[in-house]
This record gives sequence, structure tokens and C-alpha cells, in this order.
Amino acid sequence: MKQRLGRRFEEEVQFFRCWQKDMKGVGALMPTSVHAARRMASVIRPESGLPVLELGAGTGVITNAILERGVEPRQLISIEYSRDFYQRLKRRFPEVDVRLGDVFSLDEALAERKAEQFDCVISAVPMLSFPMERRVALLEDLLARIPSGAPVIQITYGPLSPVIKMPNRYVVAHYDFVVRNIPPAQLWTYRRAV
Repeated sequence: MKQRLGRRFEEEVQFFRCWQKDMKGVGALMPTSVHAARRMASVIRPESGLPVLELGAGTGVITNAILERGVEPRQLISIEYSRDFYQRLKRRFPEVDVRLGDVFSLDEALAERKAEQFDCVISAVPMLSFPMERRVALLEDLLARIPSGAPVIQITYGPLSPVIKMPNRYVVAHYDFVVRNIPPAQLWTYRRAV
């Protein structure tokens, strides 16, 4: 218990330091709660055998929830933009395929794994920090990398979906409102339109 509280405090301090360096890139004052992370990971279908793509891995709270869901570490690709977070993730999760990169240049970040299909995408990218056309382009890129019907799940702190609805291209659904997160978080899923 004491060790867990110490780790949580250390994560929050590091998160705040990174936020101070890059408020737009980090997008939140506190790391995602365990409750929100587990709820996001609940969309994973471990039985699919496909790898999982995590975007905006931060301090690794969501990464850990994904692994707890039953995903093998080598079956998880986590992309992080902040060098500080990336280095910490590499130390904490040495068997996970952690990559330093920009999700808006996903082929480059995925490199040799860019042609792979993923079970789902779990995203903590601070979408509200980017223009809508970039958000839509990223979402459509992500949907092309997962099977039809599989979700992209996105955490946000605004009341509405961070990506506008385009029913002829993709389906937007509210997944959950997580009060046990600071600040309270909204979870949204996106699936390809059929």
C-alpha cells in the first residue's frame, strides 16, 4: 500500500513537470485514474490475438490496465510524444513495444509495424489541443488499422465528443463518464460506419 502511494505520488509529480513543459501536448493536470484506465481497457478483446495500440501512454496507468486485461506485453505498442514519459515507460515496461513518436505521423512512429492490424486503439491523446481537421484525419487513420466493428476509445475532459460526428464515415458513442478521475473524464468510442 505504502509503495503504491509512493509510486502514485511520483507519477503525479512527473506528470505535473511534463505538463509545465508542454501544456498543449500533455493536456491534463493529473494522470488518468486507475478507474478510467481500466474502463478504457475493457474494450480490448484479448481472444482476438491482435496487438493493441495505445496512444499517449503518459505515466503508464493505461498501459498497466491494458496488461492487466490480459494483453501480452509484446502485443502492446505504446506511442508517447514526451521524451520524459517515454524514458520512464521504457524502464517501467521493458517488454512492451514503447515508441517515441507523434501520433499524427503514425506510419513513421509504427515504422516496421505500420501494416499491422490492431484489436483496438486506446487513446489519451489531448485531442482538444488540435484543430478539428487533424482530429478527424487521425481518427480515420486509426479506424483503418482495426477490424470493422472494433473501437477506438478516447478519453477527454470536455462534455462532448472531441471528434465531430460524421455518421456516413464513422459512428460516435458515449462510453462512460468516470467521476473517479481528476478531472472527471468522458470516454467516447468510434467505429467505422457500415
